Amino acid sequence: MTGGSVSLDTSVLLRLLIGEPEDQHEASMRFLSEQLSHGGEVHVADLVLAEAYFALQSYYAMPKKDALAALSLFVRHGGVIVSPAAREVLSIQNLASSNPGFVDRLIHGASYSGGHTLVTFEKAAKKLPSTLVLKV
Repeated sequence: MTGGSVSLDTSVLLRLLIGEPEDQHEASMRFLSEQLSHGGEVHVADLVLAEAYFALQSYYAMPKKDALAALSLFVRHGGVIVSPAAREVLSIQNLASSNPGFVDRLIHGASYSGGHTLVTFEKAAKKLPSTLVLKV
């Protein structure tokens, strides 16, 4: 299938980012190239970004800063579609050391864009709009 609209699974995104195993990386690159060259859209869900972020750190021992840089670079490809919240979060300066971090900000972004107030116990989230930090 080329052209049209597809969503990437975490396994494909990781192969594109890591390059291993080589045969899967090549198949992923070939698919991505064909998809984009035929005007197709490649969607990457927030959950896939979060899962890839954790896999890059835990399985591939990639530092947080490098994992975020790899994801940020990937989503800047023309034809790659992510949520507005993910695009905004990945553009935050010094995201690797920011608190709340990447995944918490993705969760907040989904809540906020849906017009909801996020309810959490995460104290660092109090700096985000439309957030209620419960007290114990």
